[in-house]
Amino acid sequence: MTHYLGIGHETGADIAAALALVQQCCRQAGLDTTEIAAIASLDRKAADDIVAALARQFGWAVQYFSAATLEAETPRLLNPSDSVFRAVGCHGVAEAAALAAAGPDARLIVPKTATEGITCAIARRGGDGR
Repeated sequence: MTHYLGIGHETGADIAAALALVQQCCRQAGLDTTEIAAIASLDRKAADDIVAALARQFGWAVQYFSAATLEAETPRLLNPSDSVFRAVGCHGVAEAAALAAAGPDARLIVPKTATEGITCAIARRGGDGR
C-alpha cells in the first residue's frame, strides 16, 4: 500500500471526532480505509490514545516521528504553521507525518484538514499511478 495518513491532535481531543475526520479525509482522497498503510504522528502523542485507537479500529500500522524529523518536512508542507512550531517544535504534524511515513518521493493528496482540535492529512508514496 502506498497511502499514509498523518494525524495531529490537541491533548484531550475526542476520538469520535478523530474517527469522523479520518473517514472524511479518506472519502476526499477517494480511498477506502483499507488502502491506508499506516497512521503517523508526532512521537509526543504516543502516550495519548487517539492514534493507537484509530490504528486498532482500522488495522493500521503506527509510526511516530520526532519533532526534528517532522520539521525536516517543512519545505513540502502545504500549510506550515508558526503556532504549531511554537507548541511542538515543528511547522506541522499531520502533513509532515504523512509525508515522512510515505517517503521522500511522496506528495500530499489530502492537505491538512482540521476539526475540533484534530488535524488529518494523507500522502501517497511516489511512483504510484493511482
